[in-house]
Amino acid sequence: MIIIDSLLAAPLRGLMFVLEKIDDAVQKEIEAEEQAVMADLSALHRALDSGAMTEAEFDVREQKLLDRLDRLHSEGGSDAHGDASS
Repeated sequence: MIIIDSLLAAPLRGLMFVLEKIDDAVQKEIEAEEQAVMADLSALHRALDSGAMTEAEFDVREQKLLDRLDRLHSEGGSDAHGDASS
């Protein structure tokens, strides 16, 4: 009976494995995107500090990056695995 149960459960275990791998790949992609946004924000702050851009330009570009970061978090970013500190 155990063999039959194992055979019947195998497709479900296989599907769960595939779904976990897909979830892992999506999370890695979101994390990479978050890191890219954070790097862009750092570069933006350096440009403002060096005088390469005005405060108004900085505000517009910063808001776009922050909106992008918020979208990433709402799509299941770090909070999905409990990585966020907020």
